[in-house]
Order: sequence, then structure tokens, then C-alpha cells
Amino acid sequence: MKLFENPERGFSFLEGIYPYSSGVVAEPDFEIVHVNLAEWLPWQQGMQEARNYVESRGLVVTQLCGFELRCPKPHSMGGFIGFNEDYRGVLEAWDLIVDGQNPIARTNVAPVENPPAETMLHAFSYVRPASHNHRTLVVAGGGELLGPLAVENIIRCGDVSFDALQEKASVVMNLMLQRLSGLGGLPADLTTIDVYTAHDAPALIAHAVTPELADSPAEVVWYNTRPPIVDIEFEMDMRATAEEHLTI
Repeated sequence: MKLFENPERGFSFLEGIYPYSSGVVAEPDFEIVHVNLAEWLPWQQGMQEARNYVESRGLVVTQLCGFELRCPKPHSMGGFIGFNEDYRGVLEAWDLIVDGQNPIARTNVAPVENPPAETMLHAFSYVRPASHNHRTLVVAGGGELLGPLAVENIIRCGDVSFDALQEKASVVMNLMLQRLSGLGGLPADLTTIDVYTAHDAPALIAHAVTPELADSPAEVVWYNTRPPIVDIEFEMDMRATAEEHLTI
């Protein structure tokens, strides 16, 4: 994965695929700030509110660097690709795409309990000038799908035996570590580690996550959710921030 420098926006991004990058890291003298919505908003409205939020602080739309979505249920592969067309259309309309590359990190998962009726914005990240030198970054969400968006690239597709789930969790953890390293980060930098699965999270975390992130001061947070594509069973994202905010 190639790291694309993007100094005019205040962050660099790790090569991903059409709908999202693999992660973002703040440039020197900048920091990434994470913002949770107190109440989720329909994704397009939520993205506009995120834009309003940064612009009201004297920043510009191109300083947005990450979005976190919650969808009603996992998509078919075709449905996911279709949603991504609409989503990327917003990024293109806002001139967020850089030389054909999507710089924006993203997580998109489906809550098991009380799912929304439509895809909603849960949180976003942006960059701003910083008065400290802490490394701040976002590792984009990823599940046990390696390569382009295709069913044949899902690890042990359709197998939910515990052995398969352990392998899936290990694959995802390795993906997270590769992305973290690609962003120049270390486990010790992390302040948030999120796990998304509807399966036996404590056992899978103990098997795949805890041993690899022993140097991190962050606790692992489990969300009872499913990844956004049918037959993907385990997803993670991670970040390192100095400030987190809650907004309406």
C-alpha cells in the first residue's frame, strides 16, 4: 500500500480502493480530530452537517478525512458497490478526490440491535492545525476481504465455524497492522480499537487482537454489528487522536 502525501490538506492517505482509502495520518503541525454525532443523521445530510461543522471553524471541506456509517443490514456485493457509487459521487462533487485516488477513510457496519431504516452517519474525522506533536491517524475499517470487492476474495466465505472465525479475525488483525504500519504508526500510538462482529467477540478478540496490540494503551471496544457485505463476519478499525468531540 502506497502512502500519498497530501500536505495542502494537512493529511496523507494510504492507498485503498474506489470507495475509500485504507487510512489517513495527519501531516506535521496538524492533527486529526474525531467527532461523534449525538444523534445519527441520514448519510447525505450527515455529511453536509460534517462539512458545515468544519467550515464553521474556519476550515475547508477538503480537511474532512474520514466518515463512519451505520447501515440497516449487510449489502449484497452488488448492493454495496451501488451504494459506493452514490457515496463517491458526493466526494467527487466536493472535490475531495485526489488525482483519481479516494483519500477518505471509512467504516460502514450494520447494527444487530435497533438498526436504522437507512444508512446513517455516525461519526466523522477532520484535520486542523495542531499545537502538539502527537501522531494522529485513522485506520479505515476493514473485514476479511482481501483485494477488490468480489465475493471470491472473502476469506472462507460462508463458513462461520469457530475455526473459520478465528482465521477471519487473524486476517483482519493483520490487515489493521499493515495499515497502521503504512501510516507510520505503532500500536502504542492507538487511543481507540474497535471490533465489529455479531459472533463470539471476547473469544475472537482474545485470539487475534489482544496478543498483537499488547503495547497499546487503548481498550478494545466491541460493537454488536455486522460488516457491510453479506458473508463478511469480522471487521475492525483503529485510530490515534488527541481530541474527541460529541456534536448534535
